[in-house]
Amino acid sequence: MRARPPLVQPNARPPAADWARRPERSNMAMLRLMAWISLRLGRPAGRLVLHLVAAYFLLFSPAARRASRAYLARALGRPVRLADGYRHVLSFAATIHDRIYLFKDRFDLFDIRIEGGELINEQIDSGRGALLFGAHIGSFEAIRAIGRTQPSLRIVLAMYEDNARKINALLAALNPAARPEVIALGRLDAMLKVHARLAEGAVVGVLADRSLGNEPRLPVQLLGSPAALPVGPFRMAAMLEARIIFMAGLYHGGNRYTIRFEPIADFSQVPRDQRDAAILAAMQTYAAAVERCCREAPSNWFNFFDFWNDFAPGDLTPPP
Repeated sequence: MRARPPLVQPNARPPAADWARRPERSNMAMLRLMAWISLRLGRPAGRLVLHLVAAYFLLFSPAARRASRAYLARALGRPVRLADGYRHVLSFAATIHDRIYLFKDRFDLFDIRIEGGELINEQIDSGRGALLFGAHIGSFEAIRAIGRTQPSLRIVLAMYEDNARKINALLAALNPAARPEVIALGRLDAMLKVHARLAEGAVVGVLADRSLGNEPRLPVQLLGSPAALPVGPFRMAAMLEARIIFMAGLYHGGNRYTIRFEPIADFSQVPRDQRDAAILAAMQTYAAAVERCCREAPSNWFNFFDFWNDFAPGDLTPPP
């Protein structure tokens, strides 16, 4: 029997479990005030407030600050300065702020460039659904905004909702028509719903860099060190014989975004007895795409926890 690559044990203190246990930090009153300032006084006024938000977060979130510095040291390849950390947090705040305008269909406020758009056009023309695999990098809202300008492109989200309920509720109230269809991951019927949407020709967006911590993970190289990524999304793609396209909405400061699509894998072309090797190859290709984004736009990484949580060789075990 051919050996599979080792998996990280579910009880090996996976970093995703850390983020999943953290309560949502959003304050609804503050979110409403921020939305009021932004919509009544305009985007420049709202962006002024972001500097205060970023400074507060940098000062009073020591764990996130440490995680930011550890990541930036990897992405920048040099000692991290205070300005780097501030820029990192400010970029995070800016992309959340811009979600207000994107939800209100104010696309005129932004300069959005698209790379690899032919992949999406080909997918639409084929009539087949596909999985869009992203990460907690940049703005997924910018990607969905592009989808709302193309009636033939239907985007569905498969995600864990618990850690962003407040901000999602506020955005839905701003424009109920823009509220996306969401498939809640972690539920028994999630796979069936994803399969149904793919059969209808929709593209299903998944942020494939995090798990809830109770599922198998594989170590892949990311920014010079092993990082344990969840296998589940890639196994789902294999089981559904779906195509995977990488997506990222990179924020470049001001009003500038780049929407990027790259091919990852097409499991409709993979024989069943070759799936394990194809899953590992897809995960490595995905990690390489994530790393390119981190190198190009370092301030776009929004995993503010210890993503490279050390796992010793003893934490690796072959699957049963």
